[in-house]
Amino acid sequence: MEIERRNIQINLQIAPLIDIIFNLLLFFMLTYQITRDPGIKITLPQAHTAKLQDEEKIIVFVNKNNEIFLNEKKTSIDELKSELEKRLKLSQKKTVILKADEKINLGLAVKVMDIAKQANAEGIVISSRIEHK
Repeated sequence: MEIERRNIQINLQIAPLIDIIFNLLLFFMLTYQITRDPGIKITLPQAHTAKLQDEEKIIVFVNKNNEIFLNEKKTSIDELKSELEKRLKLSQKKTVILKADEKINLGLAVKVMDIAKQANAEGIVISSRIEHK
């Protein structure tokens, strides 16, 4: 008695698998949200009475290393007044937002607010995090 042997070939179709992977990649790329938060790392202080403010064009950041940024451009305390004056002249709202790390020296925050007033800012908003209960 003779046994008949068959050769069975298995072919793995990889093209549909690649299509699925590219579709998943495209889905994740399109749904990824890019945040508008600046690259400056600060921890805002918390406040119970904090309110959301409209985004302003003139934002002064002070990070925990006491570095000062005006709209994400690093500046020194000496150059801050002249830079603020230029931006306030071009802005309709004459308000400056101060986003300072909670660990900075209070004296530096007061100095920055004083410089903003000297540069003819009509208002200064101190940014904070809303404390969730």
